[in-house]
Amino acid sequence: MKQSSLFEGKIQEPLAARLRPRNIDEVIGQSHLIGKGKILRRIIENDEVSSMIFWGPPGVGKTTLANVIARQTHARFVEFSAVTSGIKEIREVMKQADTARELGEKTIVFVDEIHRFNKAQQDAFLPYVEKGSIILIGATTENPSFEVNGALLSRCKVFVLHALSEEELLQLIDRAVKDERGFGSQQIVFEEGVKEAIALFGNGDARAVLSTLEMAVLNAEEKDGTLLISKDLVEQCVSRKTLLYDKKGEEHYNLISALHKSMRNSDPDAAVYWLARMLEAGEDPLYVARRVIRFAAEDIGLADPRALQIAENAFQACSQIGMPECNVILTEAVVYNSLAPKSNALYIAYEEAKKDALQQLAEPVPLTIRNAVTSLMKEEGYGKGYIYAHDTKEKVADMQCLPDSLKDREYYRPGHQGLEEKYAERLQRIKDWKKAQKH
Repeated sequence: MKQSSLFEGKIQEPLAARLRPRNIDEVIGQSHLIGKGKILRRIIENDEVSSMIFWGPPGVGKTTLANVIARQTHARFVEFSAVTSGIKEIREVMKQADTARELGEKTIVFVDEIHRFNKAQQDAFLPYVEKGSIILIGATTENPSFEVNGALLSRCKVFVLHALSEEELLQLIDRAVKDERGFGSQQIVFEEGVKEAIALFGNGDARAVLSTLEMAVLNAEEKDGTLLISKDLVEQCVSRKTLLYDKKGEEHYNLISALHKSMRNSDPDAAVYWLARMLEAGEDPLYVARRVIRFAAEDIGLADPRALQIAENAFQACSQIGMPECNVILTEAVVYNSLAPKSNALYIAYEEAKKDALQQLAEPVPLTIRNAVTSLMKEEGYGKGYIYAHDTKEKVADMQCLPDSLKDREYYRPGHQGLEEKYAERLQRIKDWKKAQKH
């Protein structure tokens, strides 16, 4: 049966554009900023918008929030694109903003992809932001610390937007199916697990989810007035297979355990395989990156401190560019951590210290290492006998820093892998020196 086109009679906007929220209550995600009582929500509702930068991955609502501000503010709203706007256009709008300011009217300038503006273009905004002629709202997928001029950035509040969760993307799909601006006038049925698959493929990107859904609906077969969205159809739309994976179930924990234990066993081939299994099944790359950061401290530690730096850098890079580009970044971090020398001394140190801390929460801080911030504290002996280590030849002082009941405890016991052997030697020298002072 021939399916009638949604676009007969007129060309409609893409689904993502049709469903763009009209007010702050329709925005899905970013509850840390626009939830009840949160700072950005108060700013918008009270019409107290100041210059700001929205930083986050694609499809998380940067332009959406700008449009919400445009609807709810009492200011002129001008939108720039870094791709099409030059200095001439910027200066013309700034001149208009100056005129509007003299008439008591605010002008909000929204700059999409502000990181694409060169220094001269960004500098053109600066004097007008400084004197209050415009309120600048920039949107960027790149770290504004590196991509926005320091002088301009210092006059803007940076709001970090997060990728949408699977639950939020499922909420978005349900809205698209029910809303008259979406497919509310049609009967749509999903095969079991298909909505979840679309959300997984979206990887936190609302725009990608709505584009996939729209393609699936437009290509679905109609039967008795109902459109069926099947798993096979969705896989054709995204050109990917749905792998066996449940982000909330046992397989999720099985695979992250396999990755962790493969790295611990210094097996980069197995580690990369388990990494690929997770990423290709739609796992959040930031979840994997967080686990690699933990691994670097728990299983490597001071045997190779650079492992933690590489893991942290991988997390930052993944948060900026997302999948699929970040897959090789995570591969680098996983392989490095697999090959790095191993030590769990830091993990053991903390766990043993935690046990003592929980059992002896009331142990007083030794008077020697307390701060005497008032004369009364000084009279009570706060700081008495304290030695500033930098003033000594050895750069270490013979002072007791643990409570009396724990004065002989040793939590950090370094191993002899990688750089930790050097730390072990230094620690032993310090202990030997302190012991010699007591004789």
